[in-house]
Amino acid sequence: MMVNRVKSWMFLAAVVLPLNANSQESTSQCANENPAITATTPTSDFELGTDGTAVHKPTQLMWMRCGLGQTWNAETGDCTGSMTGYTWSQALQQADSATFAGYSDWRLPNKNELLSIFERRCWNPSANIVVFPNIPNAQFWTSSPYVADSRNAWHINFYTGTSNCFGACKILEPHKVRLVRTATP
Repeated sequence: MMVNRVKSWMFLAAVVLPLNANSQESTSQCANENPAITATTPTSDFELGTDGTAVHKPTQLMWMRCGLGQTWNAETGDCTGSMTGYTWSQALQQADSATFAGYSDWRLPNKNELLSIFERRCWNPSANIVVFPNIPNAQFWTSSPYVADSRNAWHINFYTGTSNCFGACKILEPHKVRLVRTATP
């Protein structure tokens, strides 16, 4: 009986103590967060530009802080308006013609690039809302085609914050778009 109590205490210490310790480190980067999970995209990993861009230092990718259809408000540091939904081919075309913050080499991110800004600590949305304010709980297109079926392409779901929130999606369905470029040194 004593062994079971010790095991129970050890389990609680392993689960509850880290939860309490990590909750003190809350970054307020999430609308909803699980403080027991280490932030995968802490604000300190980004260089935030006043022009509505953010450079993710670990990947050296520059992101538009707002999605297509939204407008960057430098005074408030926020994205205003609503994101527009695009089919996959429309999303690729929008990326090809996009100019923003003095750059014209924006593109639709591939699956791995978009996953690099997916915040596993957060849900509803699964994003760092300091870096990407006013982001909807939505699916976002990637440039990655789904090779098993040409009627599909990869998207990332920024709603639940679980690793199974990405998958193939019909290319004619409208989804949101966030553009990226390689940051120049």
